Amino acid sequence: MPARWPVFDPVQDAVLSVTPDIESAFADYFRDPDAVGDSPLAFQIEHNSTLVEALRSVFQGPGGLVRLRVWMLLTLVQQGSAFLSREALDQLFYAVRPEAVDSVVKRLREAALLSWDETQRHYGLTALAQQVATMLAPLTQQSEDELSGLLGQVVGADRLGTLDGAQVQMLQAQLGRLHHEFADAIASGSEFRLREARKRYDRASRLIDKASDTITAIIGNARGQLRMEQAARGLGQAQSRLLAMASQFNRALQQVDRQRVTLGTTGITSTDVKLWLQTQAGLESLMNDAIAQPVSLGLVSPHDMLDVTEAEFERDRPKAQLAEALPTAQAAPVGDLTAVALPQELGALSDLLAQWGVLAGPEAGAQATDAAPVHWRDISEALLHPLDAEDHARYAQVAYKTQLMPLLGDAQAQDLPGPTGQLARQPWRVQWQTELQALDHPAVSHLSAGLLRSIHAPDTPESAAPTGDAAPNTPV
Repeated sequence: MPARWPVFDPVQDAVLSVTPDIESAFADYFRDPDAVGDSPLAFQIEHNSTLVEALRSVFQGPGGLVRLRVWMLLTLVQQGSAFLSREALDQLFYAVRPEAVDSVVKRLREAALLSWDETQRHYGLTALAQQVATMLAPLTQQSEDELSGLLGQVVGADRLGTLDGAQVQMLQAQLGRLHHEFADAIASGSEFRLREARKRYDRASRLIDKASDTITAIIGNARGQLRMEQAARGLGQAQSRLLAMASQFNRALQQVDRQRVTLGTTGITSTDVKLWLQTQAGLESLMNDAIAQPVSLGLVSPHDMLDVTEAEFERDRPKAQLAEALPTAQAAPVGDLTAVALPQELGALSDLLAQWGVLAGPEAGAQATDAAPVHWRDISEALLHPLDAEDHARYAQVAYKTQLMPLLGDAQAQDLPGPTGQLARQPWRVQWQTELQALDHPAVSHLSAGLLRSIHAPDTPESAAPTGDAAPNTPV
């Protein structure tokens, strides 16, 4: 009678008798055998049953023998030749005992991974062997490069047009696991876990940056396929969550740096002490000598300790402030209200315009019967007029008086007291022109052309009519 062993069903809590000698179909383990066809994943596994059986043949038996089969299979695939003679096979595995080589070669032939050509007298790798080697390729990579393997599969499948939702979901799950590991390292607060996790995070970020174009293309081209669209959307969210952890690592490492303590002037930090303690085999042995000689107070009497304690209390106790009388009454100092002196050019310009206004006013005809009143003045006469008769106007003086010209006729400035209001009340209005006037002056070479019009002018003479208004330009 064949041997049987119990298999416990967690749902029904029943015992099923499974006979190892009888091969059961995949659908026999389902309550409804039609459910195999309804599940796309189960259908693909059933469709690739030959590949599953080949893997089962390779991985059946003791662990050491399984590793030998995997190593020999991957070595055959990687040696670059599709056909090998028996002599080349023995030379390739010269370090392995002959009976072990024969056993593995026989198992690979039974699993249809190796074929034997009796006519040519050589072994050949089958297409099934290439598929099995592709599935076992992650075994040749380091354990920390699981993300690179998944990214390589996704990028390669996307370039070849064979990408499906399952591969994208596997990559999404790996990004989620990395995010969980990095979050645990940040929450731990351990400096060493943080720095080790930061190295892994930097490697993962570089890999994601290199594959970012492909991931973006997958997310953009997933429309129309429900499973691919859901997987692409989840992959984008996992990618953004993982890349957003850079700021969290920076804050955590900055917090660790603030907590680091330097021991005196030795330059040794608390991190160095932790690293040294990690190299010690028995930490409890470090306290043996310290516990053997307890600390004791010697040559200190109670009176001395009391005096020192009282002195410390008196030194730290704040002194009470003494009462102070209010200050006596004092006479207020004599104040002098002085205004800021305005430049002399403002008063000189106002006086000059007032003098011209007398000659252009209504009473000018009665005072001078031989000359008509002057209602128009060239603006350069006012701007270049010097303070002293024997000197020329400087550039700064001309520029300052140019800035004062808009005050003429200003309604708000006319109500001001002092020289500013006096200038605004002068009976002249400025009219700037768009041309530049060349001057024969030692400080100013060109000046914007303009006219000063008296408010008493009856009309505008043809010879003095302005050509247009323009904003005053700074003299050159």
